Amino acid sequence: MTIHSDHPFADPEGSRDAARRLRGRLSARVGLWTTGSGRTRCGLTVSSMLVVGGEPPLVVGLVDPDSDLGESLEVGDRVVVHLLEWQHRDLAEQFAGLMPAPGGTFAAATWEQTPAGPRLVDASTWAACTVTDVRLLGWSLEVVCTLDEVVIGADEEPLVHRRGRYVRPAAED
Repeated sequence: MTIHSDHPFADPEGSRDAARRLRGRLSARVGLWTTGSGRTRCGLTVSSMLVVGGEPPLVVGLVDPDSDLGESLEVGDRVVVHLLEWQHRDLAEQFAGLMPAPGGTFAAATWEQTPAGPRLVDASTWAACTVTDVRLLGWSLEVVCTLDEVVIGADEEPLVHRRGRYVRPAAED
């Protein structure tokens, strides 16, 4: 047995998916999208998203179509888009389905129910949105939403995803 720095289950260098490797090198802010109320609440960690300026302003996210969120969202539905901080990395893992969530994903934090869905109380930046379009795009579900209400808070330790890991962004000068 040899010790090496590569992941033991990684595909050999020549057969790795180039598009996936390119995407991994695009650092992305980690978001949490939530919707519903009571027993119909669901959410998903989303890092493939962008904000589109215009009238009205939009947020676009790429969601796993087989996720609870992907299966539940339809045009006209409401959703809350949160930007997560470093302190939320375990919550991000739980909503991504990568870490156990005893009692369910919503049991791990404090939430306030809003007309757009559950809002993470300690998320300082979030938006209440309305879904305007949902379509398959590649292997993802493209969800387009209007930004109905936006709250901008502190941005001290943003949670960033890069190459399959959460990282702290480089310090600003």
